[in-house]
Amino acid sequence: MAETRQLVEVDGRRLRLTNLDKVMYPETGMTKGEVISYYAEVAKVMVPVVAGRPITRKRWVQGVGTADAPEPAFFEKNLEHAPGWVRRGVIHHSDGSKTYPIAGDRATLVWLAQQAALELHVPQWRFDPRGNPANPDRIVFDLDPGPGMGLAECAEAARLVRALLAGMGLEAWPVTSGSKGMQLYAAVDGRQTSEQVSAVARELARALEADHPELIVSNMRKSLREGRVLIDWSQNNGKKTTIAPYSLRGRPRPTVAAPRTWEELDDPELRHLEAQEVLERVASGDDPLAALTAATHGGPLSTYLSMRKTGVTPEPMPDSSWGGSGGGEPTFVIQEHHARRLHYDFRLERDGVLKSWAVPKGVPDDAGTNHLAVQTEDHPMEYGSFEGTIPAGEYGAGAVTIWDAGTYETEKWRDDEIIVDLDGRPGGPLGQVRLALIRTDGEGEKSTWLLHRMKDQHPADSRVEEHPAEPDASRNPPAEADFESPPSSAPQPPGPIIERPMLATAGTLALLAGQEWALEWKWDGIRVLARAQGGIRLFSRNGNDVTARYPELAALPKVLAEDALVDGEIVALDAVGRPSFERLQRRMNLTRAREIERVAASVPVRLLLFDVLEIGGAPVMDEPYRERRALLRRLVRPRRGVPIEVPAEASGPPAEALEESRRLGLEGIVAKRPDSSYRPSARSADWVKLKVTTTHEVVIGGYRRGIGTRTGRIRSLLVGIPGEHGLEYAGRVGSGLRELQAERLLSELDARRQETSPFVEVPAADVADAVWVRPELVGEIEFGEWTRTGVARHPRWRGLRPDKSPDEVALEQ
Repeated sequence: MAETRQLVEVDGRRLRLTNLDKVMYPETGMTKGEVISYYAEVAKVMVPVVAGRPITRKRWVQGVGTADAPEPAFFEKNLEHAPGWVRRGVIHHSDGSKTYPIAGDRATLVWLAQQAALELHVPQWRFDPRGNPANPDRIVFDLDPGPGMGLAECAEAARLVRALLAGMGLEAWPVTSGSKGMQLYAAVDGRQTSEQVSAVARELARALEADHPELIVSNMRKSLREGRVLIDWSQNNGKKTTIAPYSLRGRPRPTVAAPRTWEELDDPELRHLEAQEVLERVASGDDPLAALTAATHGGPLSTYLSMRKTGVTPEPMPDSSWGGSGGGEPTFVIQEHHARRLHYDFRLERDGVLKSWAVPKGVPDDAGTNHLAVQTEDHPMEYGSFEGTIPAGEYGAGAVTIWDAGTYETEKWRDDEIIVDLDGRPGGPLGQVRLALIRTDGEGEKSTWLLHRMKDQHPADSRVEEHPAEPDASRNPPAEADFESPPSSAPQPPGPIIERPMLATAGTLALLAGQEWALEWKWDGIRVLARAQGGIRLFSRNGNDVTARYPELAALPKVLAEDALVDGEIVALDAVGRPSFERLQRRMNLTRAREIERVAASVPVRLLLFDVLEIGGAPVMDEPYRERRALLRRLVRPRRGVPIEVPAEASGPPAEALEESRRLGLEGIVAKRPDSSYRPSARSADWVKLKVTTTHEVVIGGYRRGIGTRTGRIRSLLVGIPGEHGLEYAGRVGSGLRELQAERLLSELDARRQETSPFVEVPAADVADAVWVRPELVGEIEFGEWTRTGVARHPRWRGLRPDKSPDEVALEQ
């Protein structure tokens, strides 16, 4: 956590961490980076306690300050400007509805810490499956010492509360609050409302006050608290919250609401614990609240966990019953299950778990047949890659294999009807299909549904029969240079194009100082030169014809006043309108016309133009940039429904524009000298690119084999950058490799296997299980920084770059 800004991946979620060296606790020097690290490390014990509950955050943006000069803090309920993957719940208040975050995974805890939310407060209830507040699953007593009292007296009162609860058949667990007193928690069965639980707590507090008036008070009036311990029963009210166990406190020192054992409460020197002490306990496996977590109303995976035994079945056994994070697009899996009777398990990722149905006859072959589907218990995300044999005598005994898997998009998701568009494995039995699930009887587990194939789809068999001689390029696609564009119905302009686009050099803000520059946004897509002359031809930056891959751009001649050769970027936009290279990956490698047509419906692209080389057959490359830009604006006449435009330029000083690109979620900016000419195929200092995140093109030189459940797959890629002496090793990257990408990539790499390493030198640790390949494929990584040995720190795979060749890759300083 030494850097002040860092892009990290937490369980498949990408987060940008900032101001990591800001001191949040001046008395101890604890930084924001250490706060984030704390929440990441306690997540395994904290998530089960807070999962499913709305979180009210108490934020100290400037740190807590000191005892003599405390910094202000503010409570925050409504959730705004959060990543789309943060789970949410809505509570209807008298002043309107508010949206709260739900921390059901480690990534969300880390994101909350990044927001300087030191304290996390939660109620005693969780949201039910329909998103409504459920009845409480625990009762809490907040023991607050009055003047003259301390933790020792709170511990004495706690033992009295414990004895009273034991008489009711309830076990109590203590938590020292990290502030003044402590809380006691006990699990309840969820059959009583918050009002009923609160009333019981109130009567218990009053009974204890009556029996021990010299020690305990249940009335909230401050004048009655001196020399006594207040038992605050009111926090069982459904509208109130309590500091979450394991939460930091906004005190001068980093104390924690720390779960304790009853033996500890007997210590006359009992005190509050600080963050480092709690971390040491967690690292040793100590979790005093584990029994409470198990006793409270379970999460969506509680049924799954109750039906399986750790160490007996090879099935994945998650630490929490509340699910976890996925990554990227939602996934599906269909598993062939040879249990007592053969059936297929259909699973869809939703809210951190796999919603599951048993389908005895599998996916229907046509729209005229519906198959029965019976909803089963939710499964953990890890089950999506599970294959193995469940032992005899265990639930679901038999062999499980993956029939098909991939990603999906949701068209409709209601309690009684679900419609999804599935995108199966390349070359798999399912392909791309639109399915509907329609509930016919019952609710939840054991409810019955009909699985229906929508009419505009065809079974896999018919697709093969329609194209019997067509090679399956998606199974083992050739290198980009070998692709042949399918025939296009549009008129093709005569003659090949020989120019390649002008390229920018990497630079810094200091390089731009004191000079005049025109600024453009840097788009996260693929570069093309587009020639409109009777029809359209699109060429990638290495000269390959990619026209047929983007049929929606065939309307380019309609938006140009004259025939022209223009320069631009093809992008795919995410849900909030930002270019997403990961989303574009779904289009870049498609070559079959039907496949392109289907994916284009869900992943449309746009062409963003920023330069022009020819107009009406006359070259304009020697004109200065400012003139070419003016010509381009006059040339392009936007039309409704045509995804081609000239985007607005960036404005202001370069530093402000770069910061604005960060705020907008863009890749960065490109600065161009206003008087510069266009120099095809050249990488010129007249154009300078500045990136918000560090990305770099790399050449794949090998991969490491998967182990365990990933046997037969890619564990990580070994990548490098061509240098003076050959391919210089740049590290290994496994994060960001999506399952379908990895499968397709594996077939390409295995077709390029060779016996010797293509790298100048590779660390011994990465050599032992390496598979070497010819260095012909280019990809892109995102990473934190270069280490002193020239290896990328914390790299994440972004995808292949078929538009680039290895000889174009060079180290960017």
